[in-house]
Amino acid sequence: MIVPLVLAGYAAAAVIVLPRLLSWGEWAERAPRLALGVWLASCASAVASAILAALAAAVPPSVVAHGLAGFFQACAAMFSHGAVPAFPGLLAALAGAGLIAARLTYCTAAVLVMAGRERREHSDMLNLLGRHDGELDAVVLDHEVPAAYCLPGRQGRAVITTGAIQSLPPEQVAAVLAHEQAHLRGRHHLVIAIVEALVRAFPRLPLFIRARSEVVRLVELLADDVAARRHARIHIAGALVRLATGRAPAFMLGAGGETALTRVRRMLSPASPLGRRERLAGLAAIGALLLGPAIVAAFPGVTALLAHHCHHLSIF
Repeated sequence: MIVPLVLAGYAAAAVIVLPRLLSWGEWAERAPRLALGVWLASCASAVASAILAALAAAVPPSVVAHGLAGFFQACAAMFSHGAVPAFPGLLAALAGAGLIAARLTYCTAAVLVMAGRERREHSDMLNLLGRHDGELDAVVLDHEVPAAYCLPGRQGRAVITTGAIQSLPPEQVAAVLAHEQAHLRGRHHLVIAIVEALVRAFPRLPLFIRARSEVVRLVELLADDVAARRHARIHIAGALVRLATGRAPAFMLGAGGETALTRVRRMLSPASPLGRRERLAGLAAIGALLLGPAIVAAFPGVTALLAHHCHHLSIF
């Protein structure tokens, strides 16, 4: 029972400790893509540990060593004869793992369905009120408030208001639309949907709450960096200043918003990127977060399997 306790203890500690560790320093602003991977891997690690803890409690190492097929056959035989399962707490452990997976699946589907409905309704509105500008490769919406955002989906579209076009010089309009196109190409709405589903599935847990706010911030930083590859940072910063008060509709990604002013500072005074060692350390952390729970869960079964074969070899 050591492995289930280790996995469960890690899952409980991770949702409290990891948000504090990952929020230390300004490394995320220097490598937003890597930071996104670390936050998502941390969330996946905590959920996987909870599920694997239940499965490890339900399936003894000897069962893993001799094959799961024989285990399921034995269970079927016991239930068919009305026998009580030989492993105490088996059904409760399996039910716990299934409940966690089912809860997350349901909330993910709910978030995707709700977001899809909102986007379809907004798309219908754009078809009626907006007009496509081939030169800008965006939908222009008649509205006096300067704003720019993207409508994700299979036929994703960048949207900009006439207020933004009139108040921004052409180079800033091009920069902000490049920002929105970066959101569409990167499918950032799906990343945000993942953390939103985690918050809904497991509310009030610090890791998922902080991950949601950080992921929303990091996708904006990442889109800024992609736009900065082709447009001057001063133009992106100028557009962000003018669009800071603009609000994107629900389930959309906008260039303005609460993070705009901090992103202006980042565009004007960019920090040095992470070094090679720091990036390798970040990639190693992602690998450890993703593979660690599986390795811990499989270790007893692999050990039992090796011990079983070594015993037979010693006989011969």
